[in-house]
Amino acid sequence: MEGVSSLDKTKYKIERRYIDKRQNVRPGTRLTSGTPGFFVAHDTGNPGATADNHFNYFQNLKDRTASAQVFIDDKTILEIIPTGTGSDPAEKAWHVLYNVTTDNDRFGDDANDIALGVELCYGGEINFTEAYKRFMWYLAYCCDKWTINPMTYIPSHKQLDPARKRDCDQGLASGGKTLKDLIYDVQEEMKGSPAKPIEQGFEQLPEYIALSLINDYVRSAWKAEQIEGDKVGMTHFHNLANNLRSAAAITEDGKKLNGPIKLHKSNAQEIIFRWLSPAWFKAKLAEDQASMKHYNNLANYLRKAAGMPTA
Repeated sequence: MEGVSSLDKTKYKIERRYIDKRQNVRPGTRLTSGTPGFFVAHDTGNPGATADNHFNYFQNLKDRTASAQVFIDDKTILEIIPTGTGSDPAEKAWHVLYNVTTDNDRFGDDANDIALGVELCYGGEINFTEAYKRFMWYLAYCCDKWTINPMTYIPSHKQLDPARKRDCDQGLASGGKTLKDLIYDVQEEMKGSPAKPIEQGFEQLPEYIALSLINDYVRSAWKAEQIEGDKVGMTHFHNLANNLRSAAAITEDGKKLNGPIKLHKSNAQEIIFRWLSPAWFKAKLAEDQASMKHYNNLANYLRKAAGMPTA
């Protein structure tokens, strides 16, 4: 079976030049999710400032807490904090406020703890077209590397903190682009060259688990999109349900398949972050150990079906 992505991984060079470890910019701690769970699209808000300019700024920043892992201009894709794309494991950066909980509600945890902050440099003498190409390609590269769905897992900073932030919308608008354009361009970028095979090593999802997840979560999400008249959303959740069935070796009409099809990691992550993690945290607040175990077990069934390590 071929993979869903066929990205040209050699199109651009990723440079890695890390700022020094200091609590206010690079605490040096791993992402709690291990590998990134989603990617926050930022712009720098500093028209004309390059990736190198931002390296120097954060290398010397002392009077405030802020940072991001990646800065991209028209010539350079620069990781200033490890992301996991190279040999160093992904580390936290301070790119979204902890006391704004939109990211927790949407993805089940804080962006600083489980996401990468990717910054678009724009304005001044920066060629927007070239910077945008690199920005879009890097996001596609990350989605490909960790099998993450760009349609769901690339929020803008504005979406996570709408009362305070305008990025990355303002940076994209400087070149006539929107966040929607970015997400669709990332998706198209992932179709660039011969597809890689999906790795082996996964377990069949139990049929009762698949049907339970569909009945308890996916179906209601589909109905909500139907009420809104969102055909794209309806199609997404319809496909998500069918992917769960395929991972359990059954069809939509209940027939048995010859064997299971590996669940996409992005599907497993979506269900975990969208529904299971919030339910687990709610159970934790209620000190309901049985429910906490239940949701953790469900998440591990999905991870096994996607060939991911369990937690």
